Amino acid sequence: MKQFFVSVAKWSWFGLLVLVAFGYMASGLSEPPGASDSGEASDSGEHDARPVRLSSEQATADAPPASDPSHEESIRRVVQAVNAARNAQLGDLGLASADPADWMARCRRMSLALVGSGVSLEEIRALETLPEDRRESTHLDNLLRDPRFHDYWAERWTRFLVGADEGPFVVYRRRRFRHWLSDQLAANRRYDQIVRNLITAEGLWTDRPEVNFLTVTFDSNDGNPDPIRLAARTSRAFLGLRIDCLQCHHDFLGNVNLGDPVQAREGRQQDFHQLAAFYSSAKTNGLQGIRTGQADYKYQYLEEDEEVDVTPAVPYAADLLPAEGDARSRLATWVTHADNRQFSRAAVARFWALMFGRSPTEAVDNLPLDEPLPPMLEPIIDDFVQHRNVRRTIRIIAQCDAFGTSSRASFDITPQHEDHYAVFPLTRLRAEQVAGSIVQASKIKAITRDSSLLVQLIRFGSINDFLQRYGDLGENEFSKDGITIPQRLLMINGKMLREAGELNPVLNATGHINLFAGDDARAIETMYLCLLNRYPDDEERGHFVNGLAQRQDRGEALEDLYWTLANSTEFTWNH
Repeated sequence: MKQFFVSVAKWSWFGLLVLVAFGYMASGLSEPPGASDSGEASDSGEHDARPVRLSSEQATADAPPASDPSHEESIRRVVQAVNAARNAQLGDLGLASADPADWMARCRRMSLALVGSGVSLEEIRALETLPEDRRESTHLDNLLRDPRFHDYWAERWTRFLVGADEGPFVVYRRRRFRHWLSDQLAANRRYDQIVRNLITAEGLWTDRPEVNFLTVTFDSNDGNPDPIRLAARTSRAFLGLRIDCLQCHHDFLGNVNLGDPVQAREGRQQDFHQLAAFYSSAKTNGLQGIRTGQADYKYQYLEEDEEVDVTPAVPYAADLLPAEGDARSRLATWVTHADNRQFSRAAVARFWALMFGRSPTEAVDNLPLDEPLPPMLEPIIDDFVQHRNVRRTIRIIAQCDAFGTSSRASFDITPQHEDHYAVFPLTRLRAEQVAGSIVQASKIKAITRDSSLLVQLIRFGSINDFLQRYGDLGENEFSKDGITIPQRLLMINGKMLREAGELNPVLNATGHINLFAGDDARAIETMYLCLLNRYPDDEERGHFVNGLAQRQDRGEALEDLYWTLANSTEFTWNH
């Protein structure tokens, strides 16, 4: 009798676990209360639902808070100025603008830009409970406080600040540096403060992660960070200037104009090495790590017979450089000075590129002093000069017409339309966005730090393996090259995509949809939402409903549908 009760207790616990698991799997598949089949929210009921409260550690450091009416109004004024500049330029060029994209397309763009994957089904269902005019702003608010945003943009920043390689292991910890950047984003630190910390960093690369900005350039010949590499990184990453060629010779081709935007002069070899001289004050001091000493830079110029002492100096706007202080502190003050507009131009151009997937100019790190940026960027730069706030700048870009317009139009679209944002430019997803979207589309719920350890490990392992095979562009992440044949073959035959679409009733969305979607039409709609973040049109729905009806194994048919949608051009491009 005792054994009987023990057996009953065991099976009761097992049954309870099964019910909990099935409840988890079914979540997100049904329409939200009051929502129609088209995804529109009802006028009745509660409308304050929030898409996925993703973590208790989300930062609330917006200063002032995004909900502050004066804050929102000031952003609205900047957005209006951006839109006015865009409309004026399109009018001058005689270009028509496409209509606005629907809210799902705009939310997908936000997710791809800020967290590196599409929108989860869980998030879509929560957004559908809101009035349509609140969905985009709510999704943007959630994303900007989401640890996924902090981590994803920290990786994007890490690439242009220290590169994609692991660097010298003994004195460099890339992962520590990336986590530090993530913490800065979570705390909503001002961008100029982050840059100042990087330029003036001191201490060990293990306990002061920002020091890795310096030690990644470690020169084994003299045991110190490399001033030449740091000068090149500073000019490209923080100032948007390509002056690397000046390392070896003067600019004879007129590609580098320095001095002053009004009275520009050709770049000289001295310009580069005088900038590098600031970093010669970064000295390695044993167990104390990097310490600030005297600048003692020497270099043999092309026209010289021997090395000469090089005094630290800046290549333009010398009046902004403080006369007092140590070399790196003076440089940091000059780089981030409110009147050094080139710093703000470079930052806004970089954030714009991260949002759109393409640079607003020919190259995001090549913004000559004497060449203007697209007019619509100027109001954003003016605002950034005042606030230096990353989240605020993202809000402005995400709300402007250029970001919200459709990629489709009733007229023939030319490269000129895309170059001037009359339509949203088509951009191929980067490797990590493709991988992140595949993994996220295979799950009903958003994959966050709160997800189960198993799910996080699967995501981490799958993405790393995929990136190695697919090919990671590294620092050249804004390349306009199309998808290659090996990449297309990896999508068609690759292990990651096959496993993500398997009919696994515990882990994968395909298995959940097969079990809980009431009919074939609902199953197809849910699959489209997971992968393409939109509902199928009538022709697509009819085609796949008929296809499912002719298949004996519904689960296998859904696996094929997942594979088909993931291999579509629509899935691997931002639009």
